[in-house]
Amino acid sequence: MSDDSTLSKPSVLEVARQDDGEFVEPLKLGKRLKSIRLANNLTLEEASRLTGLARSTLSKIENELISPTFQAVQKLTAGLGIDIPQLFVPPEVGVQANSRRDVTRAGEGKPHPTTTYEHELLANDISQKKMVPFKCTVRARSFEDFDDWVRHEGEEFLLVLSGSVDVYTEYYEPVHLSEGDSMYYDARMGHCLVSTSESDAMVLWVTTR
Repeated sequence: MSDDSTLSKPSVLEVARQDDGEFVEPLKLGKRLKSIRLANNLTLEEASRLTGLARSTLSKIENELISPTFQAVQKLTAGLGIDIPQLFVPPEVGVQANSRRDVTRAGEGKPHPTTTYEHELLANDISQKKMVPFKCTVRARSFEDFDDWVRHEGEEFLLVLSGSVDVYTEYYEPVHLSEGDSMYYDARMGHCLVSTSESDAMVLWVTTR
């Protein structure tokens, strides 16, 4: 584990500039580092073990008391499993919340039945969504109920709301999921669900576009 000798001023990148060269504001590397650490549920001690930088050094960086050398930045990115550009993300100018909101009451989603699934599309009034949430009653009872694998763009999150299912995927053995179990997978990989409970299972699906 190294000490503060790996750090000196000036920082690797202190100022973000727009394409026209106008001054924006100093990059808050310390704040960015702390947000990445917390997003990965890491304590300072755990981050120290991963990066090889002393806990006190990490604390000083996060509090903008010292600036890391390029060598220290390399240790941070390697230890945290990120790319250098992720650590130096300049502040976005003029970004505001788009204020979009849509409430779907129970049973008021848009129905979309198929031979194997009965979908209920949620947040249907919002166009150009970045993700598509929907509830689904799984009617299929056997893998043979499907003519072919289901494949589409994006990634998918699946949560079993009631009952139980077997999840078939193209490259893995089937996985059994019960109420409360979840799964995240690449939706371009062939996949399909069958109910294994006495009544048809109900799942929540969230698909990225």
